[in-house]
Amino acid sequence: DRGGWLVMLLVLQSMSSFIIKRNEDLLQQHRAIVEFLTMLVGAGGNAGNQASVGVIRGLAIGSIRGNAGVKAFLRREFTVGLCLSLILGMAGFIRAAIFSTPWPETIAITSSLFMIVMMSVLIGATLPLGMKLVGIDPAHSSTTIQVVMDILGVTVTVLVCGLILDSSVGKWLGV
Repeated sequence: DRGGWLVMLLVLQSMSSFIIKRNEDLLQQHRAIVEFLTMLVGAGGNAGNQASVGVIRGLAIGSIRGNAGVKAFLRREFTVGLCLSLILGMAGFIRAAIFSTPWPETIAITSSLFMIVMMSVLIGATLPLGMKLVGIDPAHSSTTIQVVMDILGVTVTVLVCGLILDSSVGKWLGV
């Protein structure tokens, strides 16, 4: 069971490579994105895993029961996700500033980080619930969220950075 799950995740993880390859021009033009990519996807995986562990624990000890319990938990996680997005976004902004990253890239990286963290908390909070609903052990969500957020993190990063840096916004920012 564990080996099969890990092989499936390994194969799924390959999608990140395809996304990076497809966006090679953007990444070559804006090297700072590559320098921050592991931070971006790592933050997503970590934040999503924290949310996932909270759900798994809640399911195990019975603090998340019924629709009312699930709704209350998800409302709280939305608020936590927003707060974590702001905190980590600011930390990413400061890191980019310390490393003298150009302003357009700093804005793109910070925006990507905010979105990645928010998405990861929401997915991390709902993934174990969805897995339980379809009969998959929710404990698998802690490894699954890492891979899902690697793929989504790379996707969000290239989309947000492309929109900001290779558009009229980027020209306005001086790219």
